[in-house]
This record gives sequence, C-alpha cells and structure tokens, in this order.
Amino acid sequence: MRSSCVLLTALVALAAYYVYIPLPSSVSDPWKLMLLDATFRGAQQVSNLIHYLGLTHHLTALNFIIISFGKKSAWSSAQVKVTDTDFDGVEVRVFQGSPKPGEPLKRSVVYIHGGGWALASAKIKYYDELCTGMAEELNAVIVSIEVRLNSCPHNLEEKRNLEHKMFSVMSYGKEKGEERWIQSDPDAVPCPTYARSPEQKILTYHLHLDTRKRYRLVPQVYFPEQIHDVVRATKYFLQPEVLQKYKVDPSRIGVSGDSAGGNLAAALGQQFSQDANLRNKLKLQALIYPVLQALDFNTPSYQQNVNTPILPRYVMVKYWLDYFKGNYDFVQAMMVNNHTSLEVEEAAALRARLNWMSLLPASITKDYKPVVQTTGNARIVREIPQLLDARSSPLIADQDVLQHLPKTYILTCEHDVLRDDGIMYARRLESVGVEVTLDHFEDGFHGCVIFTSWPTNFSVGIRTRNSYIQWLDQNL
Repeated sequence: MRSSCVLLTALVALAAYYVYIPLPSSVSDPWKLMLLDATFRGAQQVSNLIHYLGLTHHLTALNFIIISFGKKSAWSSAQVKVTDTDFDGVEVRVFQGSPKPGEPLKRSVVYIHGGGWALASAKIKYYDELCTGMAEELNAVIVSIEVRLNSCPHNLEEKRNLEHKMFSVMSYGKEKGEERWIQSDPDAVPCPTYARSPEQKILTYHLHLDTRKRYRLVPQVYFPEQIHDVVRATKYFLQPEVLQKYKVDPSRIGVSGDSAGGNLAAALGQQFSQDANLRNKLKLQALIYPVLQALDFNTPSYQQNVNTPILPRYVMVKYWLDYFKGNYDFVQAMMVNNHTSLEVEEAAALRARLNWMSLLPASITKDYKPVVQTTGNARIVREIPQLLDARSSPLIADQDVLQHLPKTYILTCEHDVLRDDGIMYARRLESVGVEVTLDHFEDGFHGCVIFTSWPTNFSVGIRTRNSYIQWLDQNL
C-alpha cells in the first residue's frame, strides 16, 4: 500500500512537472493553456520519435495525430449548408448561410487555415466550427481551402486512366503464396482501394501518383506551392459563373486566414492587387496573428515570448525551415539573426522595411534592443534565398505593392511571438494610405481564435472570434 502511494505521488509529481510552465498572469485561462500546451508537446514528442525510428516524417505523423482526433464530416444544418468539393482541383469545404426569400446576393470570405504550412485541415472541428459560425452570423458563403496529403481515384474511369501510372511505379511479386504489390517509387501514394482488373484477372492493390493540385502541406510540397494552390482555388471561385452558382456578390468578397494561413492570405492579397487581368477584386483582407517575415527573430514579441505556448521561437524557426526545405542545422544561427547580419548584403536593402524601432510604439519596444549581428552566416541566405522573397515574407514587400491592397483587419495577441509582425504590417500599410484596423488582445495567445468550444474553450478565444466576425459584418 505504501509503495503504491509513493508511486502514485511520483507519477502526479512528474505529470505536474511536465504540464507546468511559468506563464504571465495576464494570459487568458493559464492552467487550461498549460494543459493544452502539454498535450501539443506530447504529440510533438511522439511524432519526433516516429521520425527518429524512420517510420515517416515527423510533420506527417503530427498532422495524422491532429486530424485523427478532430476531423469532422461535412454536416449541414437548417442555418448552414456544408459541402465538400474542389475548385479547379483544389479541395475546399463550402459553408453557405441559409437562403432567405428576396435576399440580395451574399457576401463571401475565402478562408485559409493555419498550421505552420504543415499541419491541420479545414475539416478539423476547430476550423469547421469557426467557418460554420462565420457563415451563419454573416449569412455568407465561406470557402475554406482544404488540404489532403494524398487522394484516391474517385471512380472506375479515373482508376483506369491511372493504370499506366500504376505500372510505372509498381512491380508485381509473390511472397509465401500471397499476391502483393512492391512499391518501387517513393513518390507513389498508397490508395486503399482494391479492384479486380479485367485484363489481369487478379486482385490488385491500386497505388497511383498524386495528380491533383490542392493546398498541400509540408513535407509533401514546399514554398511556393502552397501559394500556388490557394491562388488557383481563389481564382476559380472568382469566376462569374462560379459566383453565380453560389449566389455571391462579386463586389463583396474578402480573403482571410490565421497564422500561416494569414501569411498565405497576405501573399494572395498582394498578388491579386497586382493582377490586371482579374475582373473581380478583393474587397478586404482579414489576417489573424499572421506570420509575415523571417528576417528578424528578435523583435520585442519574439524576445518577450521566446518560450510561450503555443508557438515558442524555436518552433517558429523550424516551421520556416520546413517551409523552405531548409537545414535544421541553421536553427540556432537564425534565432540570433545570423542569417541577416550586416555582412549579408542581400538583406541590407530589406532591413529598413522591418525596422521595429521606428515601426513599433514605445509601449511595445520598452527596453528591448535590436539584435543586429556584425558578422554572421551568409551561407544561410545563399542556400535559402526564399527567406528574402516577399511572397513568403509579405512584410518586406515594396511600397508600390502595399498601396494597392484593400481594407485590412489584423488581429494580434500579446502573448505571441508573431505579435510584432502584425503590428509592423499594419503600420506599413497605414503609411501608404491603406485603411487598417489593428485589433490587439492583451490576454491573447497564438491560436486562441479557434479555441472556443469544450474542452478547449478560452474566454479570449470567444472574444477574439466575436470581434473578428463583427469586423467582417461591418466591413464586408
């Protein structure tokens, strides 16, 4: 009995040690945040172990865990019709507010989910609930761009069309009297569909190459493919015949996203603002704690929130490297800004565009000091030139690009390494005449907008969600 009590006490102590992290008193629901963070850290550690064992990439494993515990089917109600479809090959989940007799055309938002360009899905409950709420409260059409890591042929004709590809990546063999396919191409994607081939008269296990385009994730694809996918889907939606099908007013369409989705939304907004061939322009963009630059990982918010859940600095740096298929050996150097030191000439012209000493107010900069290395590692930018690409870092775009952007909403959270990215982008947009609403939450943390239902319901999550939807209602 005594040994059992000792063991139980030890286990409780270990659990408390693992869960507890020091948090500022101003953050919303600190104990609940500790539990959420501990759960996410546990999932990350399991996925890292799977990666270490050589079973699959750690991001693939982590995404499998996330989606397995939260995937939600397309369920419609009297208020919102939900359907899964594809726009020019890019999978989307469409939420349509219920039609009302004699109502005019609906407004619409194209939404891009977050997840470090590598995780999550439009079909997990958090994003499904957010977009359902948007469609219902705005009586709008919400197009949530989905991601699938692989896909199977949907019908027999498609399977037959892929037959020649199957033979190009497979060889047939037998082992212990059993029929089996041997995968000979590492890029082939398993499709769990059995079919009897009339020509072969045997049972085959179909594998085929992933031929459809979609908002794909790391490690399936890398920058800039994610941008191409969301641009492709949005351009398809903006076609007059598609807007007519969904009864959408072409003058009342916005783009939005959170975190990495906010990054993609900002990149899309910049690209569309420069596209003279687009008949229908975006009315607004709404960016929720967006990722906007990879040149300075020592802004005041990065220094203040270096180890704050849900997105500590080292994790954000790794997401950037994953996005660019970069080398993890660069993590430590990038965390101290060695990749943009004074000797890196390629970065010199861009530093002024994110000079936080001039872009941030004194209430933010406080006593923090800029970290500008005299010497550093010029090899990083040479090997990963994407770091200096405005498509990946919208904050460093030219002024003549920024001045053509539509009305903008940016939501930032105090306890988030990305806080200053959003504030600096707001200031740069304001300086060129763009109308900007900066919505800052002192008790907010990264990811809070989607945490509004049990067991991850945070008071700041509900308030940020409501504030975001209210702004859309007033401006779209």
